[in-house]
Amino acid sequence: MSNVDNSTGKAGLSEAELQELVAASDSGARAVPGTIGLFIAGVALVWSIFQILLASPWAPYLLPGDLINNSRQIHLAFAIFLSAMAYPLFKSAPKTYVPWYDWVLAIGGATLAMYGYIFYDKIVGNGGLADDTDAIFSLLGLVLLFIAAYRTLGPVMVALAVIFLLYVFFGASEVVPDQIRWAGASLRKAMSHMWITSEGVFGIALGVSTRFVFLFVLFGALLDKAGAGNYFIKMAFGALGHLRGGPAKAAVVGSAATGLISGSSIANVVTTGTFTIPLMKRVGFSAEKAGSVEVASSVNGQIMPPVMGAAAFLMVEYVGISYVEVITHAFLPAIISYIALVYIVHLEAVKNNMPTIGNKAVNMMNTVLGMFFFFAGFAALCYITQFPVRFITSMVPAGSGWVLAALLGAVYIGLLYLASTVPDLEPDDPNSEVVELPEIPKIYKSGLYYLLPIIVLVYFLMIERKSPGLSAFWATFLLFGILLTQKTLKAMFRGEPNAIGKVKDGLMDLVAGLIDGARNMIGIGLATATAGIIVGTVSLTGIGQVMADFVEFLSGGNLILMLVLVAILSLILGMGLPTTANYIVVSTLMVAVVVELGAQSGLVVPLIAVHLFVFYFGIMADVTPPVGLASFAAAAVSGGDAIKTGFTAFFYSLRTVALPFVFIFNTDLLLIDVTWVQGIIVFIIATIGILVFTAATMGWFLTKSRIWETVAMLVIAFALFRPGFFMDMIQPPYTAIEPAAFEEALEAAPVGRDLRVVISGPDFDTLEMKDLTVVLTVPEETGPARLDALGLALVPDGEMVALDEPMFGTPLSDQLSSFDFYGDTPVHISAVQAPANQWPKELMFIPALALLALIAFLQSRRAPAVAAARQKGVPA
Repeated sequence: MSNVDNSTGKAGLSEAELQELVAASDSGARAVPGTIGLFIAGVALVWSIFQILLASPWAPYLLPGDLINNSRQIHLAFAIFLSAMAYPLFKSAPKTYVPWYDWVLAIGGATLAMYGYIFYDKIVGNGGLADDTDAIFSLLGLVLLFIAAYRTLGPVMVALAVIFLLYVFFGASEVVPDQIRWAGASLRKAMSHMWITSEGVFGIALGVSTRFVFLFVLFGALLDKAGAGNYFIKMAFGALGHLRGGPAKAAVVGSAATGLISGSSIANVVTTGTFTIPLMKRVGFSAEKAGSVEVASSVNGQIMPPVMGAAAFLMVEYVGISYVEVITHAFLPAIISYIALVYIVHLEAVKNNMPTIGNKAVNMMNTVLGMFFFFAGFAALCYITQFPVRFITSMVPAGSGWVLAALLGAVYIGLLYLASTVPDLEPDDPNSEVVELPEIPKIYKSGLYYLLPIIVLVYFLMIERKSPGLSAFWATFLLFGILLTQKTLKAMFRGEPNAIGKVKDGLMDLVAGLIDGARNMIGIGLATATAGIIVGTVSLTGIGQVMADFVEFLSGGNLILMLVLVAILSLILGMGLPTTANYIVVSTLMVAVVVELGAQSGLVVPLIAVHLFVFYFGIMADVTPPVGLASFAAAAVSGGDAIKTGFTAFFYSLRTVALPFVFIFNTDLLLIDVTWVQGIIVFIIATIGILVFTAATMGWFLTKSRIWETVAMLVIAFALFRPGFFMDMIQPPYTAIEPAAFEEALEAAPVGRDLRVVISGPDFDTLEMKDLTVVLTVPEETGPARLDALGLALVPDGEMVALDEPMFGTPLSDQLSSFDFYGDTPVHISAVQAPANQWPKELMFIPALALLALIAFLQSRRAPAVAAARQKGVPA
């Protein structure tokens, strides 16, 4: 049955059509019955089992060493094989059986993916270099990879990879502009780099997909199969559904929760949207606005820790920090982004005087406090778990694992018994004549045990600091037990007949979850492999530096314009690339450029900030027309116009667009080098700032805003996010020191203090003069030994302080590697700055909040008159 929008008469897609839409994008639209269908499911099942064994602590005992060492090849072989089985090659290709040519492509692609595994001894004997035979088979492997990527990801990814590959072969051609021309590579050299070694297809990105991403995708599929998705949606609707615009607020919170389960924007839209979008339309949201709220909240599920999709794991490898640090830096922007989206929904409801659902008394303060205490309590529970664990570990060091497993099992059985005392949750029909709000006191018991795998995941990630793969393994291992036992134990607790017979149901759920997890990984595996060609091209040809020079030329050396260009590039590429591939491509080409240009502009930009910047705009591509897939999925549910839905969703996502620019210039938002107290203050102020920014963009605060109030609120938001900008106008943040006095200033500075030093000299590649700002943290050594600890060798030359090349392995060796230390013009220190005794930048919060209070006072005085006019039908 289709959903019909009463205002437009357009029909949304049926449930079956929506699931086919998700499948076509995420897991393959081909459904093959009979023996062949069982075989395909069996292959997916084997892939999941292999990945679970690979991630387990017993992998060295359960799997041969050569399988572990060549796991990337096996991972890609499964992905290529299943892509041919699950994704039709053409629109007209059969969807109920596998044609002969797909069997050829599947078997051929899987075999060539494992070429390095099959001929491992030969390749090692050749020193990792391809001979003529290797080169031919490698090229054929690339062709079959491109075919698999085309059918799974679309033509853009393939076209981009082919362009880069052609550049590898024909970079020396006269057709290529002089600025990017290079010597070119032979077929053997190119194929060695791209297919035989771990520099191209089988590089870092595919390694991350193999070691980490699969387990997290599988974790989400199993958690959803267990019933957690419906539980989270019900809880969100029960907590927020009675408020004005309640279904939309429930959609936001529910999508944030299901972001733990689904790394796919489209699946998130369909999972929560089939329930929330019709209810949003009931309370007054248009089809496009209802779809837009769902799109904005579902897409943001990818930036919500602790899972964050595949890109977070890639950041671990690219930035060189732990996964805990990545999610710590990403936490605050994600939280305030969702808070802002709830506020957007609230303002829409207030502006349009929308009705509420149900007869539950509305108490906004109690609701906000309830939500706060729930999430704070959950976080506290994850944190305090470490204390009983440590106690047991110290008391029973040899058998602590078994004791902890028994205690966890006892908690699970207790929570399951609690769940058996209430009916199982069934999905509601949002189109029924009477919509009953779930009552939290009656339903919360039914799914508390779903939190256990999440607690285990967070505990191992945050407290034990285990690897993401091992953390996901233990959480997934617990889900195995839940899926196998929950139905049987509930039936036993309820005294139902044939409780033991439900073991089979649990086993079928587990197998289905394992198959779904594998099918959901096909696109990610192929995206990371294909993106490896672009990464390999950059490392082989050095085109990254050329791209840097080109973008720097376009931006005129202006960092903000450079960031705008990077954002636009991410959005354009995202029109045809999945988020993960988009992130790999743009971060490979642009991150180093932004960091270097920032340093030349005197702004030291942390690497993680730029990676998160690229990631945020990568996910925005799922929203942005004309190819925003999440927007099309939401329009299919709502029956609204897809393009209009996309533009409205982009408007709702303005805070997601603004935040990356903010945290580039104010790294406090990423909780970099802040204490707990400072972190709390940053959270409070940032929340106020994002709410003020939201109110300004919506044109409504306590009532409809006047133009000057909107402008003032934008200024207030800017001051709250970047107080240092205004404080620097009042007091300079740094004191200038003559370069000749640098050594004395370094010796006199206290340990841990930062000195900003501008290094000038010729570029190693272009020989053009450039400036680079580096931050030197004063080491613990004293006197002249501090220079040695930093790797600096000063060569006084009159009034100039020249530098010798830093010693290898010292803090500055990598940062200054782009300078030519052996040319006629010496590399030298051109400026030194020490932090000045500036007033705390937080003082700027006082006038900003005072101005906000004035606006609130003025609006509160005219709000009653506006409300009365609206009651009479007079425009506000």
